[in-house]
Amino acid sequence: MRSHIPPSAESGVKRLGMVSSTATTPQQYLASLPQDRREVIAGVRKLLLDNLPAGIEENMNFGMLSYEIPFSTYPDTYNKQPLMFAALAAQKHYFSLYLNSIYGFDDVRDRFEAEFLATGKKLDSGKVCIRFKRLEDLPLEIVGRAIGAITVKDFLANYEKGRASRK
Repeated sequence: MRSHIPPSAESGVKRLGMVSSTATTPQQYLASLPQDRREVIAGVRKLLLDNLPAGIEENMNFGMLSYEIPFSTYPDTYNKQPLMFAALAAQKHYFSLYLNSIYGFDDVRDRFEAEFLATGKKLDSGKVCIRFKRLEDLPLEIVGRAIGAITVKDFLANYEKGRASRK
């Protein structure tokens, strides 16, 4: 019989708590946030919407704002979800900006990281996630350039290349 102890406690592995919203629309998500956090998310959201390439749709997916390639463009995904190009979330102690679009494009990612660091701002990142606590922590012009650097066509070609190498 399986215990009711969370897997992280059973394994001894400490997991970071991710906040996941039950909102079904971007408007509901924004309305659910406290005013100070809403202002930060709204600022980054506007930046994303202003710079995303044509063909990307804003939705709620995985409990966060998700910028996706719709099924009408690319229906055959590995997880039966639209392909995530970027995402944005308010976590418990910070914000997360997921730049899936530049993952797999080493030149774009390297340029983004170099330009980010050249501003003197702290780059707190994982593979595709940039963590920040205030809007001022992000070099907005550089983030905007990065989000617009990859076309949907190039993103899909890179995705298909990655899938083919796993078969």
